[in-house]
Amino acid sequence: MVNPAMQQPCLVVLDVDSTLIENEVIELLAAHAGVEAEVAAITERAMRGELDFAESLQERVATLEGLPIGIFDEVRNQITVTAGVPDLIRAVKAAGGFIGVVSGGFHEVLDPLAESLGLDFWKANRLSIKDGHLTGKVLGEIVDAEAKAQTLKQWAQETGIPLNRTVAIGDGANDLKMMAEAGLSIAFNAKPIVREKAMECVDEKDMRQVLPLIGLEMPLCPSRA
Repeated sequence: MVNPAMQQPCLVVLDVDSTLIENEVIELLAAHAGVEAEVAAITERAMRGELDFAESLQERVATLEGLPIGIFDEVRNQITVTAGVPDLIRAVKAAGGFIGVVSGGFHEVLDPLAESLGLDFWKANRLSIKDGHLTGKVLGEIVDAEAKAQTLKQWAQETGIPLNRTVAIGDGANDLKMMAEAGLSIAFNAKPIVREKAMECVDEKDMRQVLPLIGLEMPLCPSRA
C-alpha cells in the first residue's frame, strides 16, 4: 500500500548488512581471522535483540585483532549489492529525494561502496588500526540503535525533509529505533521482531519491491542488479 506522504520527495535511510548488501561484513572479516562461527553466533543473537549491540560489536571486533588492513580490499570484492538497490537509488533521486545508509558495520569497507553507488549520506563505525593491523577495538562512538535513529533525524533536518516523509528500511533489532522515528518503516527480509513492528514488509530480496510502497516507479533505465 502506498503511503500518501511519500508522493513528494522523501529521505530514504537503509541499514547496510543484509539490506543494502546481501552480506554481513563482520562475518566476512571474521572468516579471514578464522573466527567466523563465533562471530556469526554473536551477530545472530544481537540481531534478535538478545544482546546489547554495542557490547556485542566490541566482542566481535576484539576477535579481529591482528588482521592486516589489506583485508579490506579482499572483503570489498566479496560483497554483493542487493538486487534492485541501484534502481531504488535512481528512483529516489529522480523524484528529488535523498538516500543514505547508516550501519553498525565499518567505514573502511562502506566508504568506497557508498561512493560507487552514489549515495547522498552514509555513516558507520571506524576500526582502530595500528602499524597496518586491526587492534581489535572500535574508534569513537558506536553506531547503535539510538545512533541510527538520531542520524535519520539529523539527515532529515539537513535536507529539509519532514519526518513524515522519511523511510527507514532494515532487517534487525538494531534498526527498530530508526524505524520508529520514520514516517514509513519497511522490514526487508527481516527478523520476526522487526516484521512485527514495521508498517510494511518486503520478503523478496529485491529493493525494487520497495518502490510502490513509497509511491515511486521503476527508473526508465533499470539496472541489471
